[in-house]
Amino acid sequence: MQQRTALRFAASAAGTVVLFSGVGLTAQAAAETGARPAAASAVLETRAVTEWIERNAHRLGTVDPGAPLDDLEPLRRSVGNASIVGLGEPQHGLREVTGLKHRTMRYLVERMGFRSIAWEDDWTLGLEIDRYIRTGQGDVDALLRRTSGAWADRDTADALNWLRDFNTGRKKNDQVRFVGVEYYTTWLPAYDIVGAHVAKAAPSLVPQLRRHMKWLRPRKQDAWAHAGWYMHEVTDKEPYVEHARDLYDMVERLPHRPGDRAYSLAVHAAKQIRSFYLNYYIPRETSYAFRDARAAENLRWWRGHHHGKVVYWAATPHTAAAPGMRLFSPEQGEMAFASVGSYLRRWFGDRYRSIGFTFDHGTIAGESGPVLMPPPREEWVEHPFGQATRFDQLLMDLRAAAPAPVRAWLRSPITTRGIAAETPELPYDSHATGGTARQWFDLVVHRQAVTPARPL
Repeated sequence: MQQRTALRFAASAAGTVVLFSGVGLTAQAAAETGARPAAASAVLETRAVTEWIERNAHRLGTVDPGAPLDDLEPLRRSVGNASIVGLGEPQHGLREVTGLKHRTMRYLVERMGFRSIAWEDDWTLGLEIDRYIRTGQGDVDALLRRTSGAWADRDTADALNWLRDFNTGRKKNDQVRFVGVEYYTTWLPAYDIVGAHVAKAAPSLVPQLRRHMKWLRPRKQDAWAHAGWYMHEVTDKEPYVEHARDLYDMVERLPHRPGDRAYSLAVHAAKQIRSFYLNYYIPRETSYAFRDARAAENLRWWRGHHHGKVVYWAATPHTAAAPGMRLFSPEQGEMAFASVGSYLRRWFGDRYRSIGFTFDHGTIAGESGPVLMPPPREEWVEHPFGQATRFDQLLMDLRAAAPAPVRAWLRSPITTRGIAAETPELPYDSHATGGTARQWFDLVVHRQAVTPARPL
């Protein structure tokens, strides 16, 4: 875990939702508020939004992933003809949120024909997880322990096991596939794919390939050890970056026929190698922008080769359609970037749906045990959902008809929970902003109380 903590900036993902400003009061209403009209305005606005939610939200009966799915039937109309649906979580490692995401994934797969799961983790590890859910080969616990740490829990394992069970007995062209869209621990499979293709397509380039591989191919026992070594121990990274760039250029120029899938796979593998070495070389403040741009490209590459509909499982700062995403935390300061979801919205338009999963209060997993997470601040987007106390969990389409105060709230600047796991003792100092609720999300799935996911 020490290596993963040190590399957290490369693999972290935060929770996210939205801040709103008060709607202007009439003169009569302002006079009635006395000395604090702004506070009264916020109360009136929250009440209007909560009443709108209570009138229009759909009650979800359970967080149990194995329960019947009829309560999720409103998703059919809300998702419509979308080809990619983002499932964004406000915080990794929450049992109830993972259960709700699992149920949503089940609905999209079972009832709407989605056949790819794109995941916020490394592409080379995703190759092994894909093999596991298609064939049963491998150990799901061991695979999850090799992730960034965000997914090493029993509840995520249950979701992958469900995918394996769903695929059992199905024809290959009807199985669900799995793909990682990150690059931050790119390991041996990428190098093997590149090496095999170059040797077959252009044997004369093998000596050049070997010169690049002498610098680039990992020698550590595992991917995290290699990433930690390159990040912390290699002081002069320029030769590695140059070899990674040259390797990609060499593979990209290889002769190929239109539609050559082996060539496309080799180019993609070389791109992951290049992204890995660049990621730990570029200025830290640009790392999130670089990361989300590459993840978006990786997802689009997958979508271009596997034409079925895609579920994108990640943290909200990645799935939200937020070209101006800004994360703040005491540890990392400010990180500004365009989210993966903003690229998907630009490329796919209305065929990308963003679903934000939020919560009101509960506990999260801290380094020495569960940590209390209090309700959100009154100006945060989760607050009016938390006031809808007759729901334990709900599904809300933010495109529903709404009165003027609610429309103003939907168009107001957004603030929400940030990277709380890094500084749980400062639950309000970690937050995310940049955009509006209606821009970020098409739908919200909200849970009132949460608890830590079950460890492996």
